[in-house]
Amino acid sequence: MSVLNLATAPAEEPITTAEAKAHLRITHSDDDTYVATLIKVARYVAETITNRAIITQTWDWYLDGFPGVDTIQVPKPALQSVTYIKYTDEDDTVNTLSSDDYVVDIYSTYGRIKLSDTATWPSDTLTELNGVNIRFVAGYGLAADVPEPIKQAVLLLIANWYENREPVTFGKGIPKNVPMSAKYLLYPYRVWGLTLR
Repeated sequence: MSVLNLATAPAEEPITTAEAKAHLRITHSDDDTYVATLIKVARYVAETITNRAIITQTWDWYLDGFPGVDTIQVPKPALQSVTYIKYTDEDDTVNTLSSDDYVVDIYSTYGRIKLSDTATWPSDTLTELNGVNIRFVAGYGLAADVPEPIKQAVLLLIANWYENREPVTFGKGIPKNVPMSAKYLLYPYRVWGLTLR
């Protein structure tokens, strides 16, 4: 089994409050807090649909043990870097794997961690659960690095929720939560989530 925990949230959002207000044609500041909340939620929805980290963020990935292969695919593209690989032995001693023992691929859709040619995964008996902790940084970068279609999708989500405080219905009253136009903009960036084991 494995678990992903957000360690450090993005320091900014893909859209500023001023940009969102311009899109919404809002000239007052009464709703600034609400709009800021919509931006954060829209970014989260975009990340959920695409299975990507959009703005730079740090994650802790916990595994019960080291894999039986020499290469690990890292969830949550796009991988920027691996901060460390730590492992906890059965005596609860935390050790850090030397960065000389592995190489990191940040160019593949799913970044990879590969053992160096002369290295092996530690053979220590690990604590029963979550014995391995891989901390990594992922995301396109800052707001300026986010592809424009993703930004436009975020704006469409914000506008939809700002104008409709409850789920929009269509046809025979079926609720529509995410506008199809936003989905169309996000789908080309979608990657299938890795099965976390």
